[in-house]
Amino acid sequence: MHVHLIGVAGTGMGALAGLLKAQGHRVSGSDLAFYPPMGPALRRWGIELLEGWDPAHLDPAPDLVVVGNVCRPTNPEARAAIDGGLRVMSFPQVMEELFLAGAGRPGYVVAGTHGKTTTTSLLAFVLREAGVDPGLLVGGIPRDFDVSYRLGGKGAPFVIEGDEYDSAFFEKSPKFWRYCPFAVVLTSCEHDHIDIYPDEASYLAAFEGLVDRIPSDGLLVAWAGDPNVRQLAARARCRVRFYGIEGDDFGDTAPIWFAAPARASAGVQPFDLYGGGTFLGRVSSPMPGAHNVRNALAAIALATEGAGADAATVMNAVARFGGVRRRQERIGVAGGVYVYEDFAHHPTAVEETLRAIASFHPEGRVICAFEPRSATASRRIHQARYEVAFDAASLTLIAPVGRPEIPDDERLDVGAIARAIASRGGDAEACADLDAIVARIGATARSGDAVVLMSNGSFGGIYDRVLARLTPTRA
Repeated sequence: MHVHLIGVAGTGMGALAGLLKAQGHRVSGSDLAFYPPMGPALRRWGIELLEGWDPAHLDPAPDLVVVGNVCRPTNPEARAAIDGGLRVMSFPQVMEELFLAGAGRPGYVVAGTHGKTTTTSLLAFVLREAGVDPGLLVGGIPRDFDVSYRLGGKGAPFVIEGDEYDSAFFEKSPKFWRYCPFAVVLTSCEHDHIDIYPDEASYLAAFEGLVDRIPSDGLLVAWAGDPNVRQLAARARCRVRFYGIEGDDFGDTAPIWFAAPARASAGVQPFDLYGGGTFLGRVSSPMPGAHNVRNALAAIALATEGAGADAATVMNAVARFGGVRRRQERIGVAGGVYVYEDFAHHPTAVEETLRAIASFHPEGRVICAFEPRSATASRRIHQARYEVAFDAASLTLIAPVGRPEIPDDERLDVGAIARAIASRGGDAEACADLDAIVARIGATARSGDAVVLMSNGSFGGIYDRVLARLTPTRA
């Protein structure tokens, strides 16, 4: 079958293209540009790439056209496919019909506002290490697989990152509703994606629909430290297994899966693991921070209770997990300064990530450069939260808002954030451009410090510039 994807260079659509190719289909795709890392990856996978939106890309007619949610109703190529009577599907519909329900495979869906990509990747990894051959589709590149997809074994669980974003302009429903959820991890639920969910109630409704779709013989693994998650879990008709770590506020809920983190050292975050009140042993995680202990705990719980994997095997596998690109990824060390790239953009994720990296570098300072770029981050909805999200950083440098088209009265006020941090004794600056950020990092960072570059976009290619600026010149 010839499958053509419109908007193929997005993270999810690109992974779908690779998955379709692995299934044996001829795959082509169009987009406005094919920048790294997805563009080169698509070429490596053998995807036929066509630049621009052009109805001519549909001649001769493919057997199936997949329209990504980047496309608007006026997209000329998508319009030609629909008006021309071609077989057209959304991304999640393809997943449902070709890889999940249509293939008789249970969906292991990792959903939540935070931690989805890391937890999805870790779950697939520990299942593979435990002898299960899972499928995988994730919005990142796990280092252990080096691609964001895998077909997996026939009938084996399919591990998929559960994105709550809408499916396509002709299918305005959350993607994860189509993912045949048999077992679900729910990491958190905190208002996000303001461009399609104008208020918290509409956002919660998306997750209510996901929980309602778990069959009675399925499983929900839920973080007990989030009141919204507890509320959502109360409506489940399946088994519910709560998890949490020492220090979380569980309300009246007693988590069955519990972890007590120990002090991080030498790039390792150890924690003691308990299941049903029984001590199961110490786990050594290569991922820093309390939030990553929760992510590991969720993956362990679902792997053992959902897939029946051996607990000791799964626990040992966590220590070998290679992590995910762009998630607390150390991209280099220059002049003794550790430089990290991270995808965090929601204030909760920013706060957790900075604390985590600080725990791995207790002798140095943390310098954070942040680009507010997503639809939510660019608006004032979380203005007050951002003013405290950077507290773990010794210096915070904030780039201009990445969506200048947002009206002034709605746009995030980066100057006010910098002033609020300074008023509490911190050091922060709203920078005019990337040149100013690179220069300030170069003038401030010293050996032993950690620099964290945060954006859910390309951040104007700042990464190589920062490394170059920190690299000592030879006389």
